[in-house]
Amino acid sequence: MDIIEKLKDKSISSKGINPADALELFIEGTFRPHRLMAAAAEIREHFKGKNIILCAITNAKSGRCSEDCRFCAQSSHFATSIVSYPLKPAKQIIAEGAQAQKDGAELFGIVTSGKSLKTKKEWSEIFKAIEGLNKMGILPCVSLGIIDREKARELKDAGLYRYHHNLETARSFFKNICTTHDYEEDVTAIREAKDAGLSVCAGALFGLGEGITHRIELAATLKELDVDSVPLNLLNPIKGTPLAHMQPLPPMEALLTVAVYRFMLPDRDIRLCGGKEKILRQLLPLGIVAGANSLMTGNYLTTTGRESRHDHEMVQDLGLIASRELDMCRCHLEEAKASPKASGAHAGGRKVKPRPAGHAR
Repeated sequence: MDIIEKLKDKSISSKGINPADALELFIEGTFRPHRLMAAAAEIREHFKGKNIILCAITNAKSGRCSEDCRFCAQSSHFATSIVSYPLKPAKQIIAEGAQAQKDGAELFGIVTSGKSLKTKKEWSEIFKAIEGLNKMGILPCVSLGIIDREKARELKDAGLYRYHHNLETARSFFKNICTTHDYEEDVTAIREAKDAGLSVCAGALFGLGEGITHRIELAATLKELDVDSVPLNLLNPIKGTPLAHMQPLPPMEALLTVAVYRFMLPDRDIRLCGGKEKILRQLLPLGIVAGANSLMTGNYLTTTGRESRHDHEMVQDLGLIASRELDMCRCHLEEAKASPKASGAHAGGRKVKPRPAGHAR
């Protein structure tokens, strides 16, 4: 039995592989990348079936962040062209959540800049937004920086489904990325959210100058913390930040890293997020083949993504199923106006759910 097959079986039977196995797997994958991605797809389908989860976010409070994360356009330490603004009102956040729901998102994330929220007014708006998102039937997620036990419990009591807080990179590499807070503060925030009974989303930003051993170290930390969802971001260097000079990660290296994460975290949601279109380019569908079972759709915090209908089309073309229906009437309105045949495809205004390949049309 070859090493990829052996480690695939181990990942399925033991719900993961160890860091030493992961490094061996990555090295083998550089010679046999398509075999590695195929094995990762088998693991994904074993634990997650054919469903692909879509989520969306809003940049609810932008810029003027006190932290010096070297990749971030929102840091007050760097001169970037980012637009800064205070927290959006709950009404606006809820409206954006409704739009995301029409675009087929199952979860909607409220993301704020800064180490943490400070004022009672800000927290009040967040709680109102959570309530409104729950009422419309989209799962609310927030990313509010470093929180303590009390705030985690208040968020849970308010109806929050998931707390998001990226570690970004390995503990051993973190000092190269941020100096204004300690790695353990991020780890503690994740533990407090878990202890409060919240689902937790925590992941990575690849392409910061780290090596594969750092990525594997981070995956092991996320496994130890028992996070539920692992967002994988790919650095899209932004002018004005200290990492603006970084060369984009080669697409195949990014895909092999996704596959290794599926082997190490076989039963977790692995989500392709920021930078996926810019870095993977024409290989974006292979991100799902390589093991991802979730996509962030639409725009990101400070950069653009792509229209949700393209993500749904990609999922369908791969023979998979998006977990929530896309409002085809809204997304294809222009096509419907231009073509009488196209409008007929909307079946009288009904929402159309993407179907597996081979389904009769």
